[in-house]
Amino acid sequence: MDLETGIHQHRVKKESLRTVLTLAYQSLGVVYGDLSTSPLYVFKSTFAEDIEHSETNEEIFGVLSFVFWTLTLLPLLKYVFIVLKADDNGEGGTFALYSLLCRHARVNSLPSSQVADEDLSMYKDIISPAPSTFSGRLKSTLEKQRVLQKCLLLLALTGACMVIGDGILSPALSVFSAVSGIELAMSKEHHKYIEVPFACLILIALFALQHYGTHRVGFLFAPVVITWLFCISAIGVYNIFHWNPHVYQALSPYYVYKFLKKTQKGGWMSLGGILLCVTGSEAMFADLGHFSQLSIKIAFTSIVYPSLVLAYMGQAAYLSQHHVVDNDYRIGFYVSVPEKLRWPVLVIAILAAVVGSQAIITGTFSIIKQCSALGCFPRVKIVHTSSKIHGQIYIPEINWTLMLLCLAVTIGFRDTKSMGNASGLAVITVMLVTTCLMSLVIVLCWHQSIVLAICFVVFFGTFEALYFSASLIKFLGGAWVPIALSFIFMLVMCVWHYGMLRQYESDVQNRVSIDRLLSLGPSLGIVRVGGIGLIHTELVSGIPAIFSHFVTNIPAFHQVLIFLCVKSVSIPHVKNEERYLVGRIGLKEYRIYRCIVRYGYRDAHVDNEQFENDLVCSIVEYIRTGRADLDSADEDAAKRREEMMVVGTPTTHLDRIQVREDDDDVANTELASTSELRETRSPPVIRPRKRVRFVIPESPEIDQNVRYELRELMRAREAGVAYIMGHSYVRAKQGSSLIKKIVINYGYDFLRRNCRANIYALNVPPASTLEVGMVYHI
Repeated sequence: MDLETGIHQHRVKKESLRTVLTLAYQSLGVVYGDLSTSPLYVFKSTFAEDIEHSETNEEIFGVLSFVFWTLTLLPLLKYVFIVLKADDNGEGGTFALYSLLCRHARVNSLPSSQVADEDLSMYKDIISPAPSTFSGRLKSTLEKQRVLQKCLLLLALTGACMVIGDGILSPALSVFSAVSGIELAMSKEHHKYIEVPFACLILIALFALQHYGTHRVGFLFAPVVITWLFCISAIGVYNIFHWNPHVYQALSPYYVYKFLKKTQKGGWMSLGGILLCVTGSEAMFADLGHFSQLSIKIAFTSIVYPSLVLAYMGQAAYLSQHHVVDNDYRIGFYVSVPEKLRWPVLVIAILAAVVGSQAIITGTFSIIKQCSALGCFPRVKIVHTSSKIHGQIYIPEINWTLMLLCLAVTIGFRDTKSMGNASGLAVITVMLVTTCLMSLVIVLCWHQSIVLAICFVVFFGTFEALYFSASLIKFLGGAWVPIALSFIFMLVMCVWHYGMLRQYESDVQNRVSIDRLLSLGPSLGIVRVGGIGLIHTELVSGIPAIFSHFVTNIPAFHQVLIFLCVKSVSIPHVKNEERYLVGRIGLKEYRIYRCIVRYGYRDAHVDNEQFENDLVCSIVEYIRTGRADLDSADEDAAKRREEMMVVGTPTTHLDRIQVREDDDDVANTELASTSELRETRSPPVIRPRKRVRFVIPESPEIDQNVRYELRELMRAREAGVAYIMGHSYVRAKQGSSLIKKIVINYGYDFLRRNCRANIYALNVPPASTLEVGMVYHI
């Protein structure tokens, strides 16, 4: 399935007004679900223990002023007007910023990167700064200093780990806060036995339905969020005019000063609850790839931002006239809702919380996919739940892990105060990471003055650091949860990345040359058998040690050999016409090829049948259009050099390769042209798997040597394809330190044994798979 088709159309072509408004409408359900439900718990978390609501109303007006300016400075000013412009070819998020910096600074965490990758079209818009400028000096320093490169990667991983932590905490907080409205309908002794089970049931149902994907009910998301925003804004307007029409005066920053002057340390500690008003703001940037900058800006500035401000003003207006607090009365959202509307609003709130949680869970799947593509997370099963909507994915292992952790948080805390403390720290940490990465983007990618970057960090960083300190002080009150979760995920990521780098370095050191391999032929009695041998390897050059190990023990290999490397590059998408790099290993008569398949960190991998066909077609295209072999006088040079050529998928050269679906035998196929290759598939009744066949026309336009090579490839393809993969066991070298032995022998080995194979997405049939066991000492 082709999930990339048309995903860039809204960025390449000028958007019409109708398209922009449609995307803005859709973004309300996908992007703003979590942010729109924040009024459910902000006031309740803020007044939980640090400050009290007094008759002077200085506390409630101070909190309102803080909320207003926090919403204005962070989501509106920082994200809408600045951060959204730092997209990575239309994609956003923590790893999009990191990927952007990697390309501009020529640093990369992927060991399989090549110079040829820089010829991709997404690299060509990079303008290197002058060496004499600060941008040029910073770029040169990053390229030379490995320590700084590791620090940059750790910073990006910290943000990613906190996003995953937020994917656990936000659903629990949103759903529990929405369900807590039932406390006003029953006594305190009874509602505490209803809230937790009811919230857990909703969470279980939410995670259990993830494998169906959101595309089936996604059309309901935007109406639910719009209905919710309309409810809270309408209730806010009612409360303003009915209880306190002068509440707008609290929007003045003077009330912030009065609030801090009166509450002092308690007011500072309460900022951890106020911070929750921007929960979900990062989604505006993280989900940028599904929409456009303009649509997200229109949705936030015209609908979300005014609705949230009115909702908070309405709650403050109501609370300014109600100061009695007893056991059956709490400062929260539902107390400000008119009594006749509480049950309908409760239902809408639960639906809105589910929609917001769905967006967070999908965002967690997305960030884990990006981490895995960039070599920073163990390979997991990724299921694309929609063939039309790009980015709708489902990861079973992560889904059930999130569900268990989410239930543990809900059952363990059982109140919004502790959940809010935990969620607030995760939210503000991601924002701080974004601020730090953005300062580098301003200098390295936008080539702006260092003064501008410092002003950006000082202005937003100081504001966020204030909130961060207030959240961190609640460590024992629940803030330890995101720290513990992030530490676990960070440990997994670092162990996996370190082990992967060491294993790749071992592969490079132990690779063999084609000359040495063929020189063993007479002594071993190597024979060539029919078919195509597809050897999967992580290497982009040379022959992997697993193949040498295989030939040494079984002195035979296939008529046609293809060394296949499926790798990711640090760009979001690779165009179809730039997908394949194809080259020849050794002389032409060896019939040994190398094919490197490149995917962006947001690309979807095709299934086995389509991939196998595309792979053979790419080699056919290389044979047809590649350079002719050197003559015998240049044999040594030909052996040493592997010339790679960019070959697109068959859809990029359909004028030369045609696909036929008829059931006729290939011998009866008529050629419409004498200068084209044809591709046909055998009927399913003959073979359960469709096979590609090529008819080589007798035409003087095709060289005889090329025709002969194509015929051999055709015969090998008809004989079948065998997948030869390495099954490695990794051990630390003798003399290694104790820490390295623990990391490699236990940590990395455990992750390798329990993760997916590198080409699991191809659904390779077991009958066509041959695994070669080998022990790596790294």
